[in-house]
Amino acid sequence: MDLKAETREFLASRRARITPDRAGLPAYGGNRRVPGLRREEVAMLAGVSVDYYTRLERGNLGGVSESVLEALAEALQLDEAERLHLADLARAANASGAARTRAKRRRPATVRPVVQRMVDTMTGAAVAVRNGRLDVLATNTLGRALYAPMYDSPSYDPAGPLNTARFHFLDVPGAQRFWGDRWAKVSHDAVAILRTEAGRNPYDSTLTGLVGELSTRSEDFRRLWASHDVRLHRTGTKVFHHPAVGDLELDYEALELPGDPGLQLNVYTAAPGSPSDDGLRLLATWAATALAESATSSGPTAEGAPTARAD
Repeated sequence: MDLKAETREFLASRRARITPDRAGLPAYGGNRRVPGLRREEVAMLAGVSVDYYTRLERGNLGGVSESVLEALAEALQLDEAERLHLADLARAANASGAARTRAKRRRPATVRPVVQRMVDTMTGAAVAVRNGRLDVLATNTLGRALYAPMYDSPSYDPAGPLNTARFHFLDVPGAQRFWGDRWAKVSHDAVAILRTEAGRNPYDSTLTGLVGELSTRSEDFRRLWASHDVRLHRTGTKVFHHPAVGDLELDYEALELPGDPGLQLNVYTAAPGSPSDDGLRLLATWAATALAESATSSGPTAEGAPTARAD
């Protein structure tokens, strides 16, 4: 990633969305040449000189202090995800050469055996472990069954881990069936998560390759990527339209793995006694049946059969 370009475009896009009225400033003159605040207005709100803010917006975050970053975040009315993204960009800009070299090293595409064992013991919930690039590195049986449409998609290359962003943008009909009328939001969130990861690890060559591939092959991805939106994926509710069991409204919690920085454990559960709870139980039965049939016929990798792990 071009760190300076990333910083420049992020700050300019955040400035463009803030109107003088929203910032509590008088809007002098009827013809403003910019859609949002002027640079001098941001500088005034942040308490820095226009020249200094201009340098920052040109992508030069070297040596910037935490107090200036905080003042800038206040002036641009950044939310939590955006504040962390700006801090990540500053951290990357001030990283030593050794730190940048370490960041470029390819990270393993598997999880530790102890993590896989932990995931496998969680039988009442659908569980998946992913990284910031949206690679699914491990699942339990129920998680594999929940993601079955992604694994069955032509966008999935069995030679590598499942990547949910590829499913969203390279198999649009399949993704729209799976997500229904929430497809647009889920796709936007996926891009925002990748953009967040780009700020956290701008020298990740695998991420750069993924973004390049999706930008080349998907107009929707290019449009969303240009928005520079970022998002934290922590908790919420998702609705899946599963071909085997119908609609599933599942709550999720995303848990960081302290021993594996960058990996996240996503746990999906249904409200007890709800139709989705019944559906999740039915999905577990479907997965167990499919596994038994595949073991009887051609082994655990038979087409369409859920497997215990995704790496």
